[in-house]
Amino acid sequence: MKRKILFLMLTSLLYVASSCSKFLDIEPVSSATDENFWKTQADANDATASIYALLRKALNQASGTAFYAYGDLLTDEFTSSSDQDFAPIINMQLNTPVPAGESFRPMYPLRRYDIFYQVIDQANRVIQKLPEMDESLFDDLSVRDYYIGEAYFMRAFAYFYMARVWGTVPIITESVAPINAVNLAVSRESDVLDQSQADLTKALTLLKWENIDKNDFAVRGSMGAALALQAHLSAWRGEYPDCIQAAESVLESSLYSFVGRDSIGYRSIYQGKSNEGIFEISQNGVNEGSRNGIGYYTLAGPYYRILTDPFFRISQDYIKNLFKDTKDKRFKSVFDVEYNSNYALCTKYANVRYSSTTSNANAVFKNNMVIFRYSDIKLLLAEAMAAIGNNGAAETILNEIRTQAGLSAYDKEEPLIQAIFNERARELFLEGHRYYDLVRLYKHFGVFKFPEGKMNQSQFNAKKYFWPFDQSLLDANPMLNQTPFWGMVNM
Repeated sequence: MKRKILFLMLTSLLYVASSCSKFLDIEPVSSATDENFWKTQADANDATASIYALLRKALNQASGTAFYAYGDLLTDEFTSSSDQDFAPIINMQLNTPVPAGESFRPMYPLRRYDIFYQVIDQANRVIQKLPEMDESLFDDLSVRDYYIGEAYFMRAFAYFYMARVWGTVPIITESVAPINAVNLAVSRESDVLDQSQADLTKALTLLKWENIDKNDFAVRGSMGAALALQAHLSAWRGEYPDCIQAAESVLESSLYSFVGRDSIGYRSIYQGKSNEGIFEISQNGVNEGSRNGIGYYTLAGPYYRILTDPFFRISQDYIKNLFKDTKDKRFKSVFDVEYNSNYALCTKYANVRYSSTTSNANAVFKNNMVIFRYSDIKLLLAEAMAAIGNNGAAETILNEIRTQAGLSAYDKEEPLIQAIFNERARELFLEGHRYYDLVRLYKHFGVFKFPEGKMNQSQFNAKKYFWPFDQSLLDANPMLNQTPFWGMVNM
């Protein structure tokens, strides 16, 4: 059933103390009907911008950690948490129950897909409504088409993201009230990925290399962002020739380049809109930031003076083994193994602003969430080249990354594919990639690197790498089945 109310809901979308970035700084229009909206180009822009606001809300669930909970916490990057709510997540005990009435516990939203379907619903509305608007309302027809391209890109991203997290989810391509998403049967993982691919193919016909507003570089969809998504989608499916084609297009565009690996330059990547940024969630604007987030859980001492110990613990042994060559500029720029002998600190997200110099000052973390960046796509291309047997090209790319870090060339002491994934582990530590990298490494190359205490090969083969659905979703939707591994264990 079509809705009469336009669900932008921007006031409730913005996380904790956040306001919104310039391109999201629009008035709430939740009381507007379809009949009095969709009247101007500004309306079309606002409706499209709200898709990004919803994605930011989805990835900032669980006190600002959702993106990292899905992409990092379950891997070898973290060993423990002093926060009792996150300890079972880091230990991959994803069936840990949440008491009734305590939906604020992080495990609850992480096992639900509600807000991702709000992203999809708003994308559906843009895709449906903009073609119905009079062409004369736009400065140029290409502007209207670009907004539609952004909506297809964002819908493609949402389905790809959910396919990696849960595998099987419902497919919805028409606007419905978000709550109705739970009342549909799930589709096969391959069908969800096919839907993402179909949307991405459409987006690529509508987007351009430059955003409509140049100030939206990296924080709204573009040809570069869509091709980066294509490279990741193809790699996830093991379709490496397609990955190569997409990745090369991004890298040959000359829009993106390396940022220096010395501390000041390197940390600028995470503040946002650096030369490496391809697609990011904006959180570093004038009125943006939050009191929680990944920095709140991983920083302490001189990097976050309010805490003496981080909530999430990184093993010093792991970091020293990963960065065996201590001359690595990345090790020196964003890791601290001196502050405490029991753990290492990753300081990528140390862009913290305080309300005062007092000990009880409020802190706001102002780091963009970097989804795709130049070095990520470089190393993804190296992975794809190695996968098709073009080892020479793969080594060349690998050595480009190593040179940037101040390291010598690949010495062939370890297999090339493992060297590439280890380089991704160094380069993209705590950037939401490691979990999916480990899944690909085993599925496509037969190398298993998950910590045994979190997931063994037998459990992986039973698809433990997919998250479970929360029981509340299963109770609400009798057509929804638990994800494979978790359906065999007691929820």
